[in-house]
Formats: sequence, C-alpha cells, structure tokens
Amino acid sequence: MYNRILVPLDGSALSEAVLAHAQGIARRHNAEICLLRVVGFPAPDAGLSNADLFLRYSDDIDILRAEARTYVGHIAAALRADGFDARGDVREGPVSDMILQYAAEIGANLIAMSTHGRSASARWLMGSVADKVVRASPAPVLLIRPRPDSAAVKRRRRMQSVVAAHSR
Repeated sequence: MYNRILVPLDGSALSEAVLAHAQGIARRHNAEICLLRVVGFPAPDAGLSNADLFLRYSDDIDILRAEARTYVGHIAAALRADGFDARGDVREGPVSDMILQYAAEIGANLIAMSTHGRSASARWLMGSVADKVVRASPAPVLLIRPRPDSAAVKRRRRMQSVVAAHSR
C-alpha cells in the first residue's frame, strides 16, 4: 500500500517523534523513508523584496542549508544502519508549499509528520504547516502530536547533551 513515506523534519525533537511511526509503517510495507528539511527565508521586512531578502541573508541561508543537509544526512544514515531504505533532501522556500511539491516530485503516497500542538488561535495567527499540508495533499497525511516527555524527545535531549559535552 505504501512504498514511499515522506517525513518532513524541522530540526526539533518534536518533529523527530514521528520517525518511530514512519519506521513501523515502512517496515510493514517495505517502504522507503524520504526525509525533508525545508530552509525558509525570514519573513519579509517592510519594503524588502525577495531579492533584497536573499542578498541580506545569503550567508545565513548558506549556513542553514549546510546544517540542514548534515541533519537529514545523519538521520537518513541512522535509518539505513537500522535496515531501512532512506534518503534525505533539503529544499528552500515556504515550508508547506515545499513539502507538497517534494511529495509530488518523489511520488510519496504517505506524509508522516509531527504537529507542535498549537492552539486554534496560534494556528490562526501563525498558520499551521500541518493544516496546510492536510488540506492540500492528495496523499494521506499521518499527524502525530508528541508529548514533550515522550521517549523520542528524551532520547534527542540526551543525544544533544552528549554532543555538547564532546564539543567543549
């Protein structure tokens, strides 16, 4: 039923909580797990065009792009080490648009993502990537709302502590 699962990640432990669910589905269906990290531009400042924004933030975008590639590369490598067919990719632009575009490009027949559990008023003010993807995706969307005390979040925090200790 599922042969390609798209898992958008934003770099947070909450977004990674969906990985266990995606792995379970991928294992049952022998599906590929496709990780996506979207690098977005800052919100437009008054009077600045997209070209001006790019020039102003081009050095920052290069750094964010490199960090995003490293991030999805490490997670994809860990998934492959666990026996999964996995790849990671990076796109730039509006997050929900890039998720939907990438899903179409790779022929994803499931999008699995975490929500950040914002209230209705916060979604109205800031918009919700998950809401936009659910409304526009032709493929089914699995949404997971992880608890901050979930095992995946705790594991990520321990890993960050180990990395921080080694980098000192």
